[in-house]
Amino acid sequence: MGQQLVVVESPAKAKTIEKYLGKDFTVLASYGHVRDLLPKEGAVDPEHGFAMRYAEIERNQRHVEAIAKALRSADALWLATDPDREGEAISWHLVELLRERGLLKGRAVHRVVFHEITQKAVREAIAHPREIAGDLVNAQQARRALDYLVGFNLSPLLWRKVRPGLSAGRVQSAALRLVCEREDEIEAFVRQEYWTLGARLRRAEDLFAARLTHWQQQKLEQFDIVDGERAEELRQAMLQDIAAHGLRVRKVERKSRQRQPAAPFTTSTLQQEASRKLGFSASRTMRVAQQLYEGVSIGSETVGLITYMRTDAVNLAEEALQSLRGFIAGHYGAEFLPAEARRYQTKSKNAQEAHEAIRPTDVQRTPDSLKGVLERDLWRLYDLIWKRSVACQMAAARLDLVAVDLDADSHWNLRANGSTVTFPGFMAVYLEGRDEAAEEDEERLLPPLREGETVAVDEVFCEQHFTEPPPRYSDATLVKTLEAHGIGRPSTYASIIQTLQNREYVEVQQRRFFPTDLGRVVGRFLIQHFERYVDYGFTAGMEDELDAIARGEKQWQPVLAQFWGPFRELLEEKATVSRQEATSEALDEDCPECGKKLLVKLGRHGRFIACSGFPECHYSRPLEGPREAPEPVGRDCPDCGQPLVYKTGRYGRFISCSAYPQCKHIEALNKPKGTGITCPQCGLGELVEKRSRYGKVFYSCDTYPKCSYALWGPPVQRPCPRCAWPILYQKTTKRRGDELVCPQGECAFHFPAEADVAEVQKLLAEYSPPTPKDDQDTAARRGAKRGKKTAAASKAPGSTKTVRAKGGSTTASKSKTSKKPTVKA
Repeated sequence: MGQQLVVVESPAKAKTIEKYLGKDFTVLASYGHVRDLLPKEGAVDPEHGFAMRYAEIERNQRHVEAIAKALRSADALWLATDPDREGEAISWHLVELLRERGLLKGRAVHRVVFHEITQKAVREAIAHPREIAGDLVNAQQARRALDYLVGFNLSPLLWRKVRPGLSAGRVQSAALRLVCEREDEIEAFVRQEYWTLGARLRRAEDLFAARLTHWQQQKLEQFDIVDGERAEELRQAMLQDIAAHGLRVRKVERKSRQRQPAAPFTTSTLQQEASRKLGFSASRTMRVAQQLYEGVSIGSETVGLITYMRTDAVNLAEEALQSLRGFIAGHYGAEFLPAEARRYQTKSKNAQEAHEAIRPTDVQRTPDSLKGVLERDLWRLYDLIWKRSVACQMAAARLDLVAVDLDADSHWNLRANGSTVTFPGFMAVYLEGRDEAAEEDEERLLPPLREGETVAVDEVFCEQHFTEPPPRYSDATLVKTLEAHGIGRPSTYASIIQTLQNREYVEVQQRRFFPTDLGRVVGRFLIQHFERYVDYGFTAGMEDELDAIARGEKQWQPVLAQFWGPFRELLEEKATVSRQEATSEALDEDCPECGKKLLVKLGRHGRFIACSGFPECHYSRPLEGPREAPEPVGRDCPDCGQPLVYKTGRYGRFISCSAYPQCKHIEALNKPKGTGITCPQCGLGELVEKRSRYGKVFYSCDTYPKCSYALWGPPVQRPCPRCAWPILYQKTTKRRGDELVCPQGECAFHFPAEADVAEVQKLLAEYSPPTPKDDQDTAARRGAKRGKKTAAASKAPGSTKTVRAKGGSTTASKSKTSKKPTVKA
């Protein structure tokens, strides 16, 4: 076998694979995509069959050059990019670039895929190569073209109608709608009060609780008790009955239940569980999983620890099933092993082409054996994947559920619920997390109780509750909802969420997504004017179309044509929408000053309420509610005599004239710290300490804006030894330490703060002032001119210039000799 060249995406993956293949194979990385659509209008041409214009990605050109150079001395090219559509497209683009350079003539091109980076998997893939799958490439091209057509046509509309620099994406817009609609639900939610009653009970030394479930033989619903007076009335009645008859166990009901393990991880469920249990964002989860897949050094070897992490399949390979079952039998015992291997079915009708769920490549590499070897994040995620994979093949857990009814020979009933784990099964290894808190009753243990038995009552209590709005999305619940709606695919969930954050359409607070004011305006504009294209069903339908292309059931051009025609017509129709209509939302409220309708508008600093009669009417107020009357200072404006008031601006509270905008007098709320040094420029004001808008301390004249003199360092009342300027300022640098500096730019004399007179005089004798700026500019121009002459002179005397005849063929070559100019020393 001659020299073979293998190309993968990442250098970590290349390093791992090269160790498995031997000296005949050279493995290089493309560092991701090698070319993409031109980042300008016209990269996709709908008028000519959606022809696409590609350009090399500049940052990866040197990696393509390295691949091209290595290929010149190789006999065959092996493309080992990731086993999904994106990986297939990277391989295809690389082949196209190499073909354009004429490097594929006489060389075999093989496509190989593997779902885990182990020596066995890699060598099996090399033994069974295939060709590049055109259908997968077409599906990825169609996705890229769709995203381009939406982004490059919808984004400019947002620039004109909302704010310059905004962007909109096909899938991200539907995700933004989810977040915005959840916020609308929360704002529209009306809390309802309700009350519950219960009792704290005791049997011997065992304490437990029960809740009131029936009153007058009728089951209590959530809103049957809606105020404290009614709750207290019921509590007193219960106390009277208990005092008269005692509280007895009326019925004990026991049931056995089995709890089945969850399926092994897909991309979506891994992101959800890592968010719940580890606090990872979706992008962080995928970044760590990528490292585990591509290969990690574990002492004597570098190996991929998990299978490919972008998948929506839940099935496991037969070899993996047997390995997991053998490990369970050996480490946990036969009772923890079900009679047959568990085989899970993918629920998604559009499961992509990846073949396996996410699992460890070798179950014998337990998390305990890798503790201290892997970095913390790598170990925590591997621990989660390993435990889930082992648990999915273990026996079901068995629980005894107990429900106890108690009463006092009355018309009301208390119920206590509890459970006991009789056999842990898979729960000995792993228990799936939950998005919302579990009912306490399900987890409570009860003492052994018998029918007719009397129990002691420590307390009868009533509790006030209020209904809660639906919770804002977390990483886990947003990914789960995206998957449920069919929006996006395994490889896109993390990028969808990250894009919304990067565009500042959402922000994360306490691991929950809040839409920003900008995100809500953009979301409202898209829903109002492009409702069909941010509809969940439409977005999911487009994903189905792309899946059909990947399966070879549809051609990509007709799918794009079906989308583009109506979308272009809608774009032309919405071009006439006014900016006010796009960024404003009408309120059912009149302006208190002029009577016109109020609007919610988007300003530089967020949304606010303003009059629709602007600019004739200037009424505005914060979105949170009516603006409070300004607090008076207690003295009058020195300029116009009107009262001064406290106001709040973008940099905090300040004092302003109440007659603004007729009078623009303002004062700082906190009087600047004085230095006692007179301003050397105006001779009237005092230099005071201030802070810039970015928090940096500086010193300026307190008569500003009449005098604008300012320094970056503390002033010192000492004349400059060189130019006699009245003050110096203090400056500290790492190289020269503490020194005093003349603030005059043409002087700039500096000396150590502790220097005596003799040392200062010595420094003065050696000091050269900086070159004035005008002289510097002149010198720079002369240098540039001299550089051009030198460059011209460096051309070889015999250089040729090709001249073409009118027909276009080369007819002659003229030699042009340049005299070398004399350069003065």
